[in-house]
Amino acid sequence: MSQSHTHDHHDHSGHDHAHGGGHHHHGHHHHHHHGAPEEAGPFPWRRMGWAVLLVAFAVAAASLVQVRSGEATVITRFGNPSRVLLEPGLSWRWPAPFEAAIPVDLRLRTTSSGLQDVGTRDGLRIIVQAYVAWQVQGDPDNVQRFMRAVQNQPDEAARQIRTFVGSALETTAASFDLANLVNTDASQVHIADFEAQLRQQIDQQLLATYGVRVVQVGIERLTLPSVTLTATVDRMRAERETIATERTAIGKREAAQIRSAAERDARIVQADATVKAAEIEAQSRVEAAQIYGRAYAGSPQLYNLLRSLDTLGTIVSPDTKLILRTDAAPFRVLVDGPPNLDGKSGTQP
Repeated sequence: MSQSHTHDHHDHSGHDHAHGGGHHHHGHHHHHHHGAPEEAGPFPWRRMGWAVLLVAFAVAAASLVQVRSGEATVITRFGNPSRVLLEPGLSWRWPAPFEAAIPVDLRLRTTSSGLQDVGTRDGLRIIVQAYVAWQVQGDPDNVQRFMRAVQNQPDEAARQIRTFVGSALETTAASFDLANLVNTDASQVHIADFEAQLRQQIDQQLLATYGVRVVQVGIERLTLPSVTLTATVDRMRAERETIATERTAIGKREAAQIRSAAERDARIVQADATVKAAEIEAQSRVEAAQIYGRAYAGSPQLYNLLRSLDTLGTIVSPDTKLILRTDAAPFRVLVDGPPNLDGKSGTQP
């Protein structure tokens, strides 16, 4: 049984081998002819899948738009603005050439007008320089207005803004006198009003024309040309001379008033003093008369003697030469001596 099995096995193996050997070339040829398309078929599809995936990724990447902080992004469709992106972050658009993304700067910018020679209301010239702080208004309408006006060129916008400010300086300066802009009295200087009126001149125009919002307007420099400076100095000198003349006149008038009042008061005081002096003199005479009366009543001889001596003192001076009788009054007292208390002469016994 085992041998038969073995024989069968060998026969079968030999048959298979013989069959395989007899058809080896044919089998190999069949494998080469039918197996190649089965193995080569998946590779082109795989490559195509990767290519499609890469193209899809590139299209997706090209469709992404990044909106940066401080910027707005305008999406144009075939060159015409279609929408405006304002929020920072990522957004979508159709890839080029269908749609394009254009960034618009929304940051604050400063533009100077340069030195401008303008005229004041009183006909004098000044040289003034102003600055404007501005930025594109952050809303879709004004962003598109800025793009249409200056083709999204900030430098061109700054140049045109300088022209606007120059014209506004002419108009604004014509509303102020030079003394309201240049003055030694700080209370007369109205620079803040000048800046406010200048801003009012350009604010609405820049917003309506360029979509630009004016944040601040200020005066950088203000000087006087030589002609204006000379005229100003002359006018200030004339004003000072006028003021000095007015003050001199006021001083003279006040001095005259004071002098007149003083003279009036002096006359009143003098009159009062004259009246009082007269009263005092009259009173003194009354008192003197009373004293003389009492003296005469008490000692008539002594009174006569004193009165005679007073008379001599009045009429005789160091240069006076008198030739008088010595036995007559008032020289009798010189000969007779002082009278006695009984009324007789002192020389007589």
